[in-house]
Amino acid sequence: MTRIKRGYIARKRRTKIRLFTSSFRGAHSKLTRTISQQKIKALVSANRDRDRKKRDFRSLWISRINAIIGQNKQIYYIYNQLMSNMYKRQLLLNRKIVAQIAILKGNCIFMIANDLIKK
Repeated sequence: MTRIKRGYIARKRRTKIRLFTSSFRGAHSKLTRTISQQKIKALVSANRDRDRKKRDFRSLWISRINAIIGQNKQIYYIYNQLMSNMYKRQLLLNRKIVAQIAILKGNCIFMIANDLIKK
C-alpha cells in the first residue's frame, strides 16, 4: 500500500492556536495539548475579568468620592447620602463623572453638596 500523506488542515489549525499562545512561557507555548488548554483558560479569564474590571472601577470611584466628601468638616456627608440626594433632585451624574469632579475640582463637589442640602 502506498503511504498516505496527511493534509495541511491540522497543521494550519495548530499553527493558528500557536500564534495565539506564542507569548506564553514554557510548555504553554510549545506543546499542542497544553496550548489548546491554555487558550481556553486565557479566553475564560479574559471574559471573567472584563466584568471584574467594571466592578473594580466602580468601587474605586465610590472610594474616591467618599474620601473627598469626608475631607470637608463643615458639611457632614457620607457617600450614600450624597448619591441618594442627587437622585432625589434628579441630578443624574454617574459615579465616574462625580469622582472626576471630586478629584480635579474638589470645591465644585462641595458646591453641589451644599446646593443639595439647601433645597
